[in-house]
Amino acid sequence: MSFGLKTPQEIRQEIAARAKERRLALNISQMELAERSGVSLGSVKRFESSGLVSLSSLLEIALVLGCLDDFACLFAAKQEPVSLFAPEPKKRKRSSRKSG
Repeated sequence: MSFGLKTPQEIRQEIAARAKERRLALNISQMELAERSGVSLGSVKRFESSGLVSLSSLLEIALVLGCLDDFACLFAAKQEPVSLFAPEPKKRKRSSRKSG
């Protein structure tokens, strides 16, 4: 899953849309999702429409939808963070040895 250069709002909305698709594929109503996850119905509706929900509620929803393991790799990348604004590193020049 790659989000590219999307804004946090776009990513939230995509995650919410995927969660809704998953819920519908499992034939679970919003009310049933709320009851099974312990998240209020209002929060489930707000999440599916705007992507706004607390992390705790998102994890509870993911558990019910069978997607909790998707969070296991979050922030686990072993790569160094990349800054789009950092200057490029200067290339080192090798010094030549003079034999004498």
